[in-house]
Amino acid sequence: MNKELTGLGKVWEAAVRKSAGPRKRAKSIFTSMSVAHVDDDDDGRHGDEVSHVEKILPNGDFYTGQWLDNCPYGNGKYLWTDGCMYVGEWQKGGIMGKGKFTWPNGASYEGDFKSGYMDGKGSYIGSSGDTYKGCWVMELRQGQGTQSYPNGDLYDGEWRKGVQSGHGRYQWKNGSHYVGQWRNGLFCGNGTMVWNSGNRYDGSWEDGLPKGNGTFRFGDGSLYVGVWSKDPKEQSGTYYPSSSSDGNLEWDPQELFSVDLIDCSVCSYEKITIFPSQKTLTVPGFEEDKMSKKGTDANGRQRWTSVDGRISNYSSEDGSYSYDGSRSPQVDSSVPRVPNLRLKAPKKQGETISKGHKNYELMLNLQLGIRHAVGRPAPSTSLDLKSSAFDPKEKVWTKFPPEGSKHTPPHPSCEFRWKDYCPVVFRALRKLFKVDPADYMISLCGNDALRELSSPGKSGSFFYLTNDDRYMIKTMKKSEVKVFLRMLPGYYKHVRAFENTLVTKFFGLHCVKLTGTAQKKVRFVIMGNLFCSQYAIHRRFDLKGSTFGRSTDKPEAEIEPTTTLKDLDLNYIFHLRKSWFQEFCRQVDRDCDFLEQERIMDYSMLVGLHFRGMSCSDTVTPSGRSSGAQTPTGNGSFDDGAPRLSGVDVDRLVVDPSRWIQLGISMPARAELTMRRSCDTPQLVGEPTGELYEIIIFFGIIDILQDYDISKKLEHAYKSFQYDPTSISAVDPRLYSRRFRDFIFKVFVED
Repeated sequence: MNKELTGLGKVWEAAVRKSAGPRKRAKSIFTSMSVAHVDDDDDGRHGDEVSHVEKILPNGDFYTGQWLDNCPYGNGKYLWTDGCMYVGEWQKGGIMGKGKFTWPNGASYEGDFKSGYMDGKGSYIGSSGDTYKGCWVMELRQGQGTQSYPNGDLYDGEWRKGVQSGHGRYQWKNGSHYVGQWRNGLFCGNGTMVWNSGNRYDGSWEDGLPKGNGTFRFGDGSLYVGVWSKDPKEQSGTYYPSSSSDGNLEWDPQELFSVDLIDCSVCSYEKITIFPSQKTLTVPGFEEDKMSKKGTDANGRQRWTSVDGRISNYSSEDGSYSYDGSRSPQVDSSVPRVPNLRLKAPKKQGETISKGHKNYELMLNLQLGIRHAVGRPAPSTSLDLKSSAFDPKEKVWTKFPPEGSKHTPPHPSCEFRWKDYCPVVFRALRKLFKVDPADYMISLCGNDALRELSSPGKSGSFFYLTNDDRYMIKTMKKSEVKVFLRMLPGYYKHVRAFENTLVTKFFGLHCVKLTGTAQKKVRFVIMGNLFCSQYAIHRRFDLKGSTFGRSTDKPEAEIEPTTTLKDLDLNYIFHLRKSWFQEFCRQVDRDCDFLEQERIMDYSMLVGLHFRGMSCSDTVTPSGRSSGAQTPTGNGSFDDGAPRLSGVDVDRLVVDPSRWIQLGISMPARAELTMRRSCDTPQLVGEPTGELYEIIIFFGIIDILQDYDISKKLEHAYKSFQYDPTSISAVDPRLYSRRFRDFIFKVFVED
């Protein structure tokens, strides 16, 4: 521990001994060192006094520095009892500006802080001597930066979400180096590896290994050019000797994987065990009358706005408030409540398909087929697919007799035939979406039965859910299958290019036909379930941007958590953080451009909301009185049917690389209540009321298999005679895309 930390610790220990007797809680010590007058500042206050104080806080933490409104404001030092220390700038009790944070193990960060996070430019020195200098976003290396490792290796380049991604150079201590593209901390894309022996490889990489076209140059000038793969069966190439060589190749190309690359692994940097934003500041005597009051919420409680603009309600019996460095003083039990919202305990959707159900045999056939398709041996899947893999005729039929066969097991169902469409493509898609084959089969084909949703969709399709809610199975018309197969090459290219795509994730396309019966073929597609989450979904909306028929016409009392509301039912605007909103806008544009190019229309933005702090049995009336009992969890939050997370925990889901959430999945956000004006013309987006509620939001683009065929053109022509052409769903894909975007960008706004 450094001298500054040791000296501060002595002051702290002396103060504790002076202020507290044996087995008594330390009382707050306040020493006024100096008083300064502050004129008009950025908050518009007049004549506030900034004091210099030394404080022993009730939990034993120590603070010395400038003080305003009964919290740190200006420059100050804070020492936590676990040995962590921050020295630098504060605003309203939160770490904000330039500063230095040190850990008990000797590690330190010095640079920019925003809302309690290491954010901006800064340097981190680990306890083992590794050093990172560069850009940070919410405590993750993000942007341009240089990392030196304890063993002498060095990386200089781009970072994303805490790992090397983009263009960068890695220099090994022994003199070897790699220059090229990275993804998720591995060589991926085009790059050059140069060994200290003089050999070099120029070409394509995937997951840290040569994959695809590339050239290996020997020190004597000879070349080996070809297609590279760790699988010898996929390896092929030609050797070109140099003028000085004898022309005999004694080198096996597989030595590149088994010998040359063995000593060229990328080091990992020291992980931070606790982040500055996780450190809390507890201040006693922080009464409401001393706070900056910024109005009231819908229930009449006072509301306070933090430095970064987030709203936090507060109420406390003992007057103590917890600071998490990134938010205003708050306790989870005071998350703004939602007026007129009746929440019922969520139940499993659908009816379990047990023996005796009309579709029981179909379910068995489906599970047998999937187990066969996914579990059978197959060559290593490459993400670089040949055009032949997308051929609509690329389908495999398999017969499943009850007694079993050479390739299929015996089963209790009747004989059926099973078809896989484009199996190589969907195997690559599952790999691209990071779906483990074993987990996939357990979800779909395990001991737990599927669940059939109570009623078919508008298209007449039936939906089935896996017991763990991960996957949804939808039956398809032959016309939909044709559309899907037509757009499959473009779909694959799109989802591979944009990892944050919001369009539905597809994992398989299959067909079942019972042999010897007149039953029609049952075609179905397997999709990801957007609402598979630890959070209960309190409200869900299907949004298109049209008004004709876009209302459920249900009274509030009849709305279930599983009810899908529509455009004219929407009474919220959703606020996303700036960086997330910018990425959201970019991705909606990319996805809509893709769908427009594929001549797709009638798709929707599916949105699910989890209101934080709501008990599933609550009914909140306009007067603010709750008719449902809440169960305290012991940490200031209330049980809402899902694991409770504090504000910091929710943010941690976003900034922790191992649990990084993707766009549209479990994202912290705010919902602003809106009110529609009473008028004859249906109003899509109401007027904002200023009432904001903390939510976890889910969203994605669904129903992307409807093209603008002759039936849709006739539907458009027919309805246009009776209704406003701009209000109906069936319109030209170009107009649909424009209307959809205009609407979505009014519903989602920057926080």
